[in-house]
Amino acid sequence: MSAYEKLSAKTLQLNPPAQGMPKKMLFSEVATVRQSLCSAAIKDIPAAVRAAIHAFPIRARTRPGESVAVAVGSRGISHIDRIVKECIDFFKKKGFHPFIVPAMGSHGGATADGQGAVLESLGVTEAAMGVELVCDMEVEHIGTLSNGMGLFLSKKALEADHIVLINRVKPHTKFKADIESGLCKMLTVGLGKAVGAAEFHRRAVKHSFCIIEEAAGIILKNCRLLFGLALLEDGRGETAVIETVAPELLISREKVLLKQAGAMMGKIPFERVDILVLDFIGKEISGIGMDSNVTGRHRDLVGDFYGPPHVKRIFVRDLSPNSGGNGNGIGLADFTTKRLVDSLDLKKTYVNAITAISPEKAAIPMYFETDREALEACVRTIGLASAEDVRMVRIRDTRNLELLQVSRAFEPDLQSDPRLEVLTPWRPIRFDDGGNLFDWNFWDGY
Repeated sequence: MSAYEKLSAKTLQLNPPAQGMPKKMLFSEVATVRQSLCSAAIKDIPAAVRAAIHAFPIRARTRPGESVAVAVGSRGISHIDRIVKECIDFFKKKGFHPFIVPAMGSHGGATADGQGAVLESLGVTEAAMGVELVCDMEVEHIGTLSNGMGLFLSKKALEADHIVLINRVKPHTKFKADIESGLCKMLTVGLGKAVGAAEFHRRAVKHSFCIIEEAAGIILKNCRLLFGLALLEDGRGETAVIETVAPELLISREKVLLKQAGAMMGKIPFERVDILVLDFIGKEISGIGMDSNVTGRHRDLVGDFYGPPHVKRIFVRDLSPNSGGNGNGIGLADFTTKRLVDSLDLKKTYVNAITAISPEKAAIPMYFETDREALEACVRTIGLASAEDVRMVRIRDTRNLELLQVSRAFEPDLQSDPRLEVLTPWRPIRFDDGGNLFDWNFWDGY
């Protein structure tokens, strides 16, 4: 008997159930629902990359034979390997000498080998790309903000004749501003490696991340940026926009693209949720494991916020295998499992959280041997008299929001929202013999 089961038994002795009531908690029936999301996926990714680059006046800004440092980040961007490969191939065919540099701050444990491993997990390898990956962590000081903060940039990127940024533009999980996650952040934080990222996060506690705009302006004057390749994704996480952005337009254009990206994002389609179950968190899903724009919850020294879907309890079941053991963001959950805790690489997780000045995001919540125990803990701590009244939503992760499993308390919402289609009958939650939820692919083929 686990410690939790012993505690539950003791609780039942102190507060015995009413006559005829079962000791094992009964959960509400659930159904699988499909929500209509923004769908604008580009069908031919390589062709779209070529078209975007050909639309840019490269000849007027370069000479054949020059070197190009192509900056690639650590996020799980849709088709990132194909996009990078097409960009690399373009430069090679035009007689340039491209190479790849990681632009991911302290990710990958803040080591060169770790950052190379992150790129490898994304399919960005020397063998696949046909060029060198330069994964060192050396930086140079290239400027100072008005508040006295030093700005740093990858030494290898600075040594190249040109720099190209490839990144997705999207709302950030940590802050709200005119410029959030995208090309400017990659330039100012990602290419700053561990040193620059640490300095940036430290100063942002006092000055906020609005300093990205000023920092980008200074760095643009002190490096040879050729262009940024901006990527936007639709509500299904598919590439919807590929656009080259000139350095002189980087700041103004990214503000427009951020609003466009926010309008396409997938969301949980309810205003109030008692329990949110996530099958996975991970670095390739979000910088903090689970996107706070989806969960509505964020804890940080820069500022906490809570918004729709106003979740009372978050239960995370597992760490994504592609996260490489980095469980940054687990601190945003209320409950988790022992198997997730056992899969954590604490060094990677702690380095990431400390660099981001967010130790709270690496704090391990209460954890249990089984999903059933964790769900019961959720129900016991939301202030409802009956588990059958719980408004529960289960998703695979915060990137995959087309399919949801919802409890019966949402039935009125489903009937009134034409964006939501019920795919299965209402039926009891299914646990396996070990007390864990069946995996996503057990849901009637969905």
